[in-house]
Formats: sequence, C-alpha cells, structure tokens
Amino acid sequence: MREIRKKSRAIGIHEAENLLARCEYGVLSTTDNNGQPYCTPLNYVYKNNCIYFHCAHAGHKIDNIESNPKVSFCAVGATNVIPSEFRTDYESVVAFGIASEAEGAERHKALVFLLEKYSPEFVAEGKIYIDQMDGVTKVIKIEINHISGKIAQAKLNE
Repeated sequence: MREIRKKSRAIGIHEAENLLARCEYGVLSTTDNNGQPYCTPLNYVYKNNCIYFHCAHAGHKIDNIESNPKVSFCAVGATNVIPSEFRTDYESVVAFGIASEAEGAERHKALVFLLEKYSPEFVAEGKIYIDQMDGVTKVIKIEINHISGKIAQAKLNE
C-alpha cells in the first residue's frame, strides 16, 4: 500500500479506527468486470476490524463485489472550508479490504450495531423491525487489511 503523501497529517492506526467508528457515512469503491470504478455513499458501522452495511439483494454494487471482492472505503470526518487560504481542512480515513456477505448471527449482530449507531433511542423497536424485515436486506462486511488516516491541519496546530 502507498503511504500518505503528507506525512505530517498522518494519524496512527488506532486513531484512524476511531475516526472510522465515529464518521456518519462513507463511500464504498468497487470495480466491475471491465475495471470501471463505481462509488456508493452509504451508512455503515465499524466493529471488530470490519465495516458492515446493509443493502438490497441485487444491484450494481453487489454485482461488483461478487465479481471482485477487493474494495476500498473512505470516510470523512470534520471539514472546514478556509476561503482565504484556498483550501479545505478535513480529517479522513481510507480502508482497503475484502467484501463478503455476513450471514447468521454475524449478520444479525451487524444490523443491531447499525441500530445502535444510527437509532440509539429506538433499539428495542429496531430489533422488532429487523425481525419483521429479515429477508429484505443483505448485510455486507468488509474485512479490513489496511487502514490509514489524516488529521485536519488545524488540529496539528492545537
């Protein structure tokens, strides 16, 4: 894997994992059989060195994962546009890994993890919803094999 070009902004693995855990959404990058990149913004949860998300049983993203499970995933945390300096200050994390379908107990746990992240006040109701809608969604996990992150320039100056 390539190293971050601006090494002064690089953060350690644990900091990158913490950033990945707290970001609200990320962008999944896959490729199709012809090598055409395809990016999908989505909600996700990071647990146990894996990224989990739910989706439909079929579609472009699923076709790509089935033909090439190697993916990358990017999440961006705090941002700040600085017009007078012609730049944007931001923190980000990029992960690389292998995507596959989560099944059984792992699938159910991933859906509960998503509930806890996005609907913490409604976990009990969400569990009922999961049981009622069990067959409607597919859960994908990305087993991370490399992660890197950058801190915002302003945080370097603190």
